[in-house]
Amino acid sequence: MTGPLQLSPETAIKLSKELGVPLEHLMHMPKHILLQKIAELATKSAAEDESKGDTDK
Repeated sequence: MTGPLQLSPETAIKLSKELGVPLEHLMHMPKHILLQKIAELATKSAAEDESKGDTDK
């Protein structure tokens, strides 16, 4: 069994807030699940940035 994720406290707090997951759950989340959730956040952020860019034209 693996131990807690090795994240800096600042990164862990930011991810916890962004994902809406309690910090304790985040630290024991399987790495592949966390990576999937981070990818979903990146996709969502890119879509929001793209839609903001369209309004500037």
